[in-house]
Amino acid sequence: MIIDGIDLTTDVLVIAEIGNNHEGDFGLAGEMVHAAAAAGAQAVKFQTILPEKLVSAQQPARLEQLARFAFSSEQFVELAGIARRNRIMFLSTPFSPDVVPWLDELVPAFKIASGDNNYDPLLKAVGATGKPVILSTGMAGMPEIEHACRIVESAAADCGKRSDIALLHCVSAYPTPPEQANLRAIQTLAGKSGRVVGYSDHTLGIDAAVLSVALGARIIEKHFTLSKTHSDFRDHALSADPAELAELVRRVRLAQTLLGSGDKILQVAEKPTAAAARRSIVAREAFPAGHLLSSGDFDWLRPGGGLAPGQEGLLLGRRLSRAVARGEMITRDMVD
Repeated sequence: MIIDGIDLTTDVLVIAEIGNNHEGDFGLAGEMVHAAAAAGAQAVKFQTILPEKLVSAQQPARLEQLARFAFSSEQFVELAGIARRNRIMFLSTPFSPDVVPWLDELVPAFKIASGDNNYDPLLKAVGATGKPVILSTGMAGMPEIEHACRIVESAAADCGKRSDIALLHCVSAYPTPPEQANLRAIQTLAGKSGRVVGYSDHTLGIDAAVLSVALGARIIEKHFTLSKTHSDFRDHALSADPAELAELVRRVRLAQTLLGSGDKILQVAEKPTAAAARRSIVAREAFPAGHLLSSGDFDWLRPGGGLAPGQEGLLLGRRLSRAVARGEMITRDMVD
């Protein structure tokens, strides 16, 4: 799966989830894009919300808050430009099918929030674009997740397209208690779906996000703020600040390096140790030229570099072409 040139078979995509932490301050939103790029994140993500399409009129306080936080389509175009100038991927989660067509012009992939992983009209709308879909799986079990994937793929197929889907393990609790983070679900998602998997992290700190890499996460999404005490808006306190995000990126890249390829082979750094610590076949006693070698003639001592234990058959029943000293390596070119 490739998103905006990032191959998720070889890389881990780190997304700084700005979400609504800008609280409607467009200047602050631009600063956050710059700060996320400086911290090493590969993508920033916003939320594209039409308040009246998300929240009932029976919740006027929430409607008023979302209206304050909302940006216009023109502002999102400008934010995408800011991201482009900062060389960082621009993403924004649509919370209504209505915004998908124009958002499609700005994003290389669509992210579906956990709250909408059972909202078929939105799943159909993003599927129809044929772009990669990153699906958060909070509050959902495997039957719901599989249903969501079918909806996206069917909508893409109906348009003659193909939409790759990545599944993010997510626990929709803000913050998520450590004992409920359930990171092993990342492996469950990978095993049952065969898809690219990742982790949308709502725990405090960055430990869970870093650990998720060892469990197979290829996408990490972490809420991002310039200051945890910016306001009493809930998301700031559970977000990574610029220093934490930079440390998260550093540790994720280190984790990738430490995990390696998985091939069990002699590593380059081991070669000097192998030369010193492995054993070679040596003469148990001093033997003259012409001596017929038998199994009692061998010892196995350091250093390595000669014939290894188990290669005695190359020497047995052969005659020495020259005299050897006690403890001297016996090699193939020393026998007739």
